[in-house]
Amino acid sequence: MSFTKITAMLVVIGFTLGLSACSPEVGSDAWCKKMDAKPKGDWTANQAADYAKHCVFK
Repeated sequence: MSFTKITAMLVVIGFTLGLSACSPEVGSDAWCKKMDAKPKGDWTANQAADYAKHCVFK
């Protein structure tokens, strides 16, 4: 592999890891607040179940 390909792969991996680190952990206070701000119609079934489990029925 060339140096350019390795560098490009590292940049993509770093960018992906950086994006995934930005979202709060499911069930945390930050996640509950984020879900409160999100319109209920945009929630998935899994998000609604997690919200009920972690934010409503603590």
